[in-house]
Amino acid sequence: MTITQTEFEYVQNLLHQRSGIVVETGKEYLVVSRLGPLAQREGFSSLQEFIAALRANPFNTLHRKLVQAMTTNETLFFRDVRPFEVLRTAVIPDLIARHATDRRLGFWCAAASSGQEPYSAAMLLRDHFPQLQAWDVRFIASDISADILARAIRGCYTQMEVNRGLPAQLLVRYFTKQGEEWQIREDVRRMVEFREMNLAEPWPLLPRMDI
Repeated sequence: MTITQTEFEYVQNLLHQRSGIVVETGKEYLVVSRLGPLAQREGFSSLQEFIAALRANPFNTLHRKLVQAMTTNETLFFRDVRPFEVLRTAVIPDLIARHATDRRLGFWCAAASSGQEPYSAAMLLRDHFPQLQAWDVRFIASDISADILARAIRGCYTQMEVNRGLPAQLLVRYFTKQGEEWQIREDVRRMVEFREMNLAEPWPLLPRMDI
């Protein structure tokens, strides 16, 4: 499959307007590799036919699928390490002291992808701050992609995914083997409320967030 300059510019503009994603000139191959399979799944004979259908209609489910297909879902458990160390040693202890009276905390992971980031934070709370189980702790995790959120809600990860950043002791403590995958324990999954949300559009009403 190929794409013309006019078609590529249409995709560029649509992505930037609807999601804030910037696809630079020279990345035509990326558009073809991600949208070609989507066009086939949606019953179009070519990428050109798919884009023509998008251009002929107002923003709808098909446009949303294009945006989701172009989203990069790169994540891993305890990514970059240092932010989670700062949470454990400084930020959360300070918040616990400041909220000792109302005993409420709110967390928002704004681009949750397949869930490794919010689940990492949830495991950190369980492991180091057991007193918070008696608090009102609200944990919201959002992402633009409904497909990737479905994966996050299931909380199932391949061996390669759990090998990326997840300490072995936490794998044993918080996951169970499900065939070829590892699934995070249900009590940890229940800590996180996943929502589909596009940060480039008006946000829905959110509760107070501390982090």
